[in-house]
Amino acid sequence: MEPKEKAGLLPEKAGVYLFRDAGGAVIYVGKARLLRNRVRSYFLESRWVDAKTGSLAREIADLETIVVDNEREALALENQLIKRYKPKFNVMLRDDKTYPYIKFTAAEKYPRVYFTRRIRKDGSLYFGPYFPAGLARRILHFVHKRFLVPSCTVDLTRTHPRPCLQYYIHRCLGPCVEGLTTEEKYAEAARDVRMLLEGRRHDLIQSLEARMTAAAEKEMYEEAASYRDLLRTMEDIEERQRIAATQGDDTDVLAYHAEPPLVAANLFHLRGGHIVDRREFYWEDLEEFDATEFVVSLLKQLYLEAGYLPKAIHVPEDFEDRELLEEMLSERAGHRVEIFTPQRGAKRAVMDLVKNNAAHSFEQRFRVLKPTSKAIGEALQSALNLPEEPERIECFDISHIQGSDTVASMVVWEKGRMKKGEYRKFIIRGEVARPGRATAAGNGTPALAVYRQNDDFASMREVVSRRYRRLQEEKKPMPSLMLIDGGVGQLHAAAEALDSLGIINQPLASIAKKEEILYVFGQEDEPVVLDRHSPVLHLIQQIRDETHRFAVTFHRLRRGKRQTRSALREIPGVGQKTAEKLLREFGSVANLRRVGVERLSEVIPRKSAEKVVAGLEVRDDAANRN
Repeated sequence: MEPKEKAGLLPEKAGVYLFRDAGGAVIYVGKARLLRNRVRSYFLESRWVDAKTGSLAREIADLETIVVDNEREALALENQLIKRYKPKFNVMLRDDKTYPYIKFTAAEKYPRVYFTRRIRKDGSLYFGPYFPAGLARRILHFVHKRFLVPSCTVDLTRTHPRPCLQYYIHRCLGPCVEGLTTEEKYAEAARDVRMLLEGRRHDLIQSLEARMTAAAEKEMYEEAASYRDLLRTMEDIEERQRIAATQGDDTDVLAYHAEPPLVAANLFHLRGGHIVDRREFYWEDLEEFDATEFVVSLLKQLYLEAGYLPKAIHVPEDFEDRELLEEMLSERAGHRVEIFTPQRGAKRAVMDLVKNNAAHSFEQRFRVLKPTSKAIGEALQSALNLPEEPERIECFDISHIQGSDTVASMVVWEKGRMKKGEYRKFIIRGEVARPGRATAAGNGTPALAVYRQNDDFASMREVVSRRYRRLQEEKKPMPSLMLIDGGVGQLHAAAEALDSLGIINQPLASIAKKEEILYVFGQEDEPVVLDRHSPVLHLIQQIRDETHRFAVTFHRLRRGKRQTRSALREIPGVGQKTAEKLLREFGSVANLRRVGVERLSEVIPRKSAEKVVAGLEVRDDAANRN
């Protein structure tokens, strides 16, 4: 049955409809109060004057509907199905990051705190959202500095031989190493952090005052002074921690700038009458742009599952489902949520401000205005959840052909530029230190295990081990970020190498080829997918591509020398030393053919030079006959 005929048989009930193309893929998801009327309207030629409706209708090969009890259920189900199928004719919120939260891993023996944008049912406690995002990071910095509770990826279910840098700079109690702290002391710090995040300021102050008094009575004046300083800071941190003002405006303002297929949108957050944060969104494939549908789709995806909802949302376009969406959001929020389209006055002025900023965002993204290195660094820190803005990145890649002449490369990016003088080449030896295996001598040095050179994971373990063992021996600092050219397997191979060296809590990420997906060690279940216009992605691609180029160039050089050496060794009377001498002087067989006997005899005896020339002529004749 044709889709148009199916539409005429649909019930006059609320529900969701899915349009599919000839290949069975879902190309559009919508909701309706009366399914039959809404779906039939897509097949009326009078509606095809709308470019988007006409393009969609021509691709519909089949349709499917889901009947629900009311419009509210249809609205919620529509949002879920759009996220699941990502239909090409729906407006998709490409930046799927939610607002910043602080995650407290209450279920762990040694709880830790993390900056995150995703809430999971994992037994942890989540606090936020925080406006602006920098506030969450400042609170985490305060927690590290004052309470010494870390944000690390170290496996705390086992002990380690030595702590990471965070312990030595007094930002962690060191639960990873036996004897550095006690369970009681760490539990006390974790309780303090939890009270801080829960906003139980009075309880925390009472506890700190009691400990300060006790320390002073025991004449532990340095510890008492530390508690005193912490108490003085609490007033300020409490003000910064508030996520919404109890009085004054509590409003989000959404606006956009469109030059289809390119669109940029800005969302401003006003709390207590002040702009505290904003988000930017970009699209590059909205060929048929419908302003009203764009606004409605964005509102649904932003707010139907949001952890925090403002009292008012200002949008540039009114729409049919406004009252229904207000009702659903108010129920979720526990307070009245209103959606306005300001027409005049101060609210209209703020809307115009957000529109101007959306236009500016459009120019920055699509007119290719290069952001500053500082801005890119901050964006990289945010995208990969790094503890600090990266100043130095070291990137690794492996290169070989069917396991032959396996080599690795390392390139360095530092403070906005590539540092070619610090690039490194590695010839893979086919052996790697295995953690926990001592040598026969019993001196604690890891034993070497031999592997095949076409084992990319083992090659990565070897090169990372060699690089950072040397840094340890030379007492040089680790990079801000290690970047691996590869997927999760390569990432874990590098992590195993670091673990074998006792290096923990090192920021480590990989970029998978083709998909351009970023995996951060310790957060592999939350891969980072950046917009293809993102300056952060461009930076990582630049570093990755330079590493690949450097590795391939070295591999070709090694392979060329091996093939040249092999060709010379096949000539009767030419030994290994003679072959190596010629290779050092002339570089390739092609160069040897050009120079002739006289030039060769300047490097090796004349008889040997004649043998080389004759041997090469024989090889050429054989090649021509074949």
